[in-house]
Amino acid sequence: MVRILLVRLRLIGDVVFTTPLIRALRRSRPDAHLAYVVEPAAAPVLHGNPHLDELIVVPKRHGIRRVLDDAALMRRLRRNRFDIAIDLHGGPRAAWITRASGAHMRIGYAITGRSWMYTHVVPRSPDLTPRHSVVNQWDLLQPLGIGPCHPEQDPVEMTDDPRVSQRVARRLTAMGAHAGTQVVVVHVSAGNPFRRWPEASFRGLITALARHDPTRRIVLTSGPSDADAARRIAAAARSELATLDSIPAIEDWDLTELRALIARAAVYIGGDSGPLHIASTTRTPIVELLGPTLAERSRPWRDPRLIDVMVESGPLPCRPCDQRRCAPGDFRCLTGISLEQVVAAAEQVLAT
Repeated sequence: MVRILLVRLRLIGDVVFTTPLIRALRRSRPDAHLAYVVEPAAAPVLHGNPHLDELIVVPKRHGIRRVLDDAALMRRLRRNRFDIAIDLHGGPRAAWITRASGAHMRIGYAITGRSWMYTHVVPRSPDLTPRHSVVNQWDLLQPLGIGPCHPEQDPVEMTDDPRVSQRVARRLTAMGAHAGTQVVVVHVSAGNPFRRWPEASFRGLITALARHDPTRRIVLTSGPSDADAARRIAAAARSELATLDSIPAIEDWDLTELRALIARAAVYIGGDSGPLHIASTTRTPIVELLGPTLAERSRPWRDPRLIDVMVESGPLPCRPCDQRRCAPGDFRCLTGISLEQVVAAAEQVLAT
């Protein structure tokens, strides 16, 4: 039996983008033992994945604790005697884990200072290239002779948990969202300011959608770092909609609950972030707000027959950018997305 190790650390959306590769590996080598090393934040994406045999969750700690964690991980990987290890990340820690696995075949990107840790090196597409992230990671399967990828055959995926779906259904019922009620999920945060639509725009979107149909239930979600912003947006919207009850209080949702919530929704609206790619694992229509990133790189990777609407400001000389410094200083790729554009896109989807 061939034993294959996959390594992808850090961001939730990037781990979602690796799930088509897991399926392709299982299809190519049905008898292989497939293991995956991931950090805790993104681990729920892979829990219950039917193509994986083993999920190895490595703590994300610092200092001496990380040294001890990595030493324990190396011992575990060596005991498993992996034949192939694929670094889907390319960062220093992921490269070290791939090397420390002891696998005879180690595949990774051509990155200065780290390529020596691999036996098979694959060119890495530049970050700003208009090429989808799934395709970029798929390049790492070339040494294994696996052919090209297509979203209709290998979409991103995250396993349903019926118990979580039932729990979310009860929470929605408590909000007044019964069978037949249109649930609109609006994710108001992003990992950095380069992907964050203005608060005032989100507030305008929410009030416009609620006024158009007061029976809707609009659920705001956010990451922990933007919880205060979400509360401000919700409070302002409720103040404007004093006679309506469409805007529930902000609630916490873990990743599995968030997926179940989105799966129940009539539409998901949000920027290029991990939750949007969680939404891509459902059949729910998506309205994606694109700032500095291009649709070619980060649009939902799923069956093209599903409804995905990309809303963007249009061509700009500074777009796409490396998201380290806004050259004009005004985040015009985001502020240039008008409220009217997003409302029209959402209402078009909700009318289908």
